[in-house]
Amino acid sequence: MKMLAVRSLIGLVILAAASFAFANPFKSKIVTGASSPLMINVPDDHFLKITNFSQEGGTDRGVVSVTLMGDNDSGTGNSGTATVLTATRIDFSTGANSQNFPEISNRVIIAGPAQVTVAPVTGATLFITYRKESNEGNGGNGGGSNIIFLSPTPPPFFSPTPGITVTPTPTPTPGF
Repeated sequence: MKMLAVRSLIGLVILAAASFAFANPFKSKIVTGASSPLMINVPDDHFLKITNFSQEGGTDRGVVSVTLMGDNDSGTGNSGTATVLTATRIDFSTGANSQNFPEISNRVIIAGPAQVTVAPVTGATLFITYRKESNEGNGGNGGGSNIIFLSPTPPPFFSPTPGITVTPTPTPTPGF
């Protein structure tokens, strides 16, 4: 019995280590005013999920820019650059901006093929958290989504007043 428990524990440890090795974890990067721009390449059939983009210091806002590469779904093959996310300021607690409410952080998902750029901002420290994931579930339908949105079923409605009232009536008996 003792040997079975040891073997089971060893097997569990190996499986746990394999799940950590292939878990595709989030990555975090810091971009300062003196560093070079952060460039993230998103290959075809992959997407990039940005869950946090914050900024401390500086006067200008940090931005995430995306340049589309190659063909797109419309078939025109146009590529272009767009700003998709601005940094959330986290240092409004003192000075002239002390009365401002905290900002809400947004998330963005970028489908490949694309090149994502985070340019440095003078006097600011930018912090970004992201994860690249494979788009394995496209099912051969042209890269579309296989997500099915189910609406919740409404709860049953019970009326406080009954709709039908049953009144018992005596059954007639044959007369003697």
